[in-house]
Amino acid sequence: MAKGRPERPVTEREPRIRRGYFECRYGQLHVHTAIPSGGGFDESTPLMCLHSSPLCGAAFSRVLPLLGRNRSVYAPDLPGFGASDPPPMQPSIADYAAAIADFCDTMRLRQIDLLGYQSGSFVAAELAIVRPDAVRRLICVAVPFATDAERAAFRRAPWPLPPTEDGSFLAAEWERSLRARRSGLSVSDAARDLAAKLANGPHAWWGLEAALDYPARERLPRVARPTLIVRPRDDWAEATLRARELMLDARLADLPEVGEEAFESAPGRLAEVVRDFLDA
Repeated sequence: MAKGRPERPVTEREPRIRRGYFECRYGQLHVHTAIPSGGGFDESTPLMCLHSSPLCGAAFSRVLPLLGRNRSVYAPDLPGFGASDPPPMQPSIADYAAAIADFCDTMRLRQIDLLGYQSGSFVAAELAIVRPDAVRRLICVAVPFATDAERAAFRRAPWPLPPTEDGSFLAAEWERSLRARRSGLSVSDAARDLAAKLANGPHAWWGLEAALDYPARERLPRVARPTLIVRPRDDWAEATLRARELMLDARLADLPEVGEEAFESAPGRLAEVVRDFLDA
């Protein structure tokens, strides 16, 4: 056993996977949870997983059973996504972070670890900045630190596409979803992800817009908690390296074997990396 690392149990029972609704400033927050069979609250620091846009907390469904064996894990649908109530107007990354802070207060979570994926990584980072005493460790996976040109391209053609009468937007979104099959996802997986995107309605692009508006260059250097940046080989691989340059004290885990939709296509590998960092 490595010095200073807590020994893991020889056998680990499967956690209990549940869902529930909790209050936040925008109404009800729908949360996916994994609770260790022994209760979880006193075993390890709870982990909060924040999804990419325009998906929801269900994107972590394959990794929750792996991460929840020795700690409580929460994967909320951010406001306006999945089954969570939407904000009354277009939110910022700080607004999303405040809603997650409300959930932590409701649950009386005095300290948590944070994991954010793509746009969720900015929400996690912002929460770590504004509540440093409540955050123990931070993990940012595939950080969307876009260039000015990338921001301009998104604003010329916001994603997901708005509905059209002839249904052509469905074919375009389906082609986009199929791209993730390069990472080994099945057609059924792609169909499920497409349905999740469509379910978020006309404001599904709010999360990505908030990420592009986030002043990452000013905010990320303010993160003062131990941080791991995970770099899959996806569309944000180069952006993740740019984010790493702003957080020089952060560790970098380069995962060239992991591609798009990392938590669905490679849950075991991601769980290994996450647990090694959190349990060190």
